[in-house]
Amino acid sequence: MSLVKIVDKPIDVDTLTKSLIHNEFGGVDIFLGNIRQYTDDIETEKIEYTTYKSMAEKEMQKLADIVLAKGMDVVMVHRVGELQLGDVAVFIGVSAPHRAEAFENCQMLIDQLKHTVPIWKKEYDKDKIRWGGLEE
Repeated sequence: MSLVKIVDKPIDVDTLTKSLIHNEFGGVDIFLGNIRQYTDDIETEKIEYTTYKSMAEKEMQKLADIVLAKGMDVVMVHRVGELQLGDVAVFIGVSAPHRAEAFENCQMLIDQLKHTVPIWKKEYDKDKIRWGGLEE
C-alpha cells in the first residue's frame, strides 16, 4: 500500500505516521521537511510552493513504486501554497522489515523528489524573493 499526494492544507503528521505501522514491518523511517528561518545567513519569512499537481503526483508515484517493488510501504505527501516558519512542507515515510532498509529508502525518496518532481518554491526572504525548485 502507498499514499502519494499533493495537499494544500496542513499535513497531519500523526495520522500519516500511524498509517505506516504494520505488524510485518519492524522499521519505520520518517522525514519531515519544515520551513526554517535561516539558510546560512539568509533569513526566510515564508515560502510559497506551487506545482503541476497531476504531473507531480505521477512522478512521486514512480518513486514510491521503486520502494513498493522491494516489499515496503510508502507515504509521500507534499504541501503547496503559502507556508509559514515551522510548517511541515513534506512528509516522507517508509515501513520496511528492518531499519536499514527504511532509512536508505526514505533518504532516496526525499533526494529524488527534490530532483525529479515538478514542485517550485518562492522564498520570501528578508532582503528579496528567491525562486527554487527541482535542482536547488
